[in-house]
Amino acid sequence: MLTYSFMQNAFLISIFIAVLCPVIGIFLVLRRYSMIGDTLSHASLAGIALGMLFQENPVLSAFLAVSVFSVIIEWLRKHFRTYAELILVIILSLSIGIAITLLSSGLVHANIDSLMFGSILTVTRADFYWVLFFSTISLFLVYRFYSALVFIVFDEEGATIAGLNVKLINYLFAILVAATISISIRIVGILVISALIALPIAAALQLEMSFKKTLCYGILFSYIDIFSGIIISYWVNAAPGGIIALNSVLLLLCVLFYKYKIKAKLLQ
Repeated sequence: MLTYSFMQNAFLISIFIAVLCPVIGIFLVLRRYSMIGDTLSHASLAGIALGMLFQENPVLSAFLAVSVFSVIIEWLRKHFRTYAELILVIILSLSIGIAITLLSSGLVHANIDSLMFGSILTVTRADFYWVLFFSTISLFLVYRFYSALVFIVFDEEGATIAGLNVKLINYLFAILVAATISISIRIVGILVISALIALPIAAALQLEMSFKKTLCYGILFSYIDIFSGIIISYWVNAAPGGIIALNSVLLLLCVLFYKYKIKAKLLQ
């Protein structure tokens, strides 16, 4: 299996995706912004369509488009505090409208199935270098602003009073979300990126540990989901995105069952 170059590229990319998705995901989940990840993953389709129109790398075009949509969401969040869910509807309508218009008009001549559902066959070494570039920068920025991000997650108003530039950090985090989504497209696919961002963290939260331990377990679960998904998809000849999503749900159910059994023992 590993003798094939596309499998080597897929596993190399997965090493970074499996870390970056839960690292970004824990901040989204704890701020109850999980659906923003889902909205932006679908919005990346507009970036891909634009990239194909101008014959650019879809990872780069998706990153640029999702970055713009992320910044718009963060800006609109200040204007729709009471009806925050409307922001997601606005961005979905705009991005999907752009994508469908370009793809159905005949201006773009390409099959996007591999990008919708993920594919290990289309992963190239160039994709790996893009993933390496975006992952390195993103993880460095999370490390650099880690304390501030944690502060904002638990008390955004307190962080503002403490003198943190919350607005700037929120915009920066929005760009990090865009980077995470864009580099995950090749392996996971547009439709299930949000599962990889949220579900490993959802499983880790059930263990009721500290923030750092929850993050570590989220990364561990993410590795299990992705690597098992790629291996299974190779042998059954299916899109890895669907397998990874199913693995994520199955692992979450296993953790919930484990938690139930532990509580049952304690009550005996």
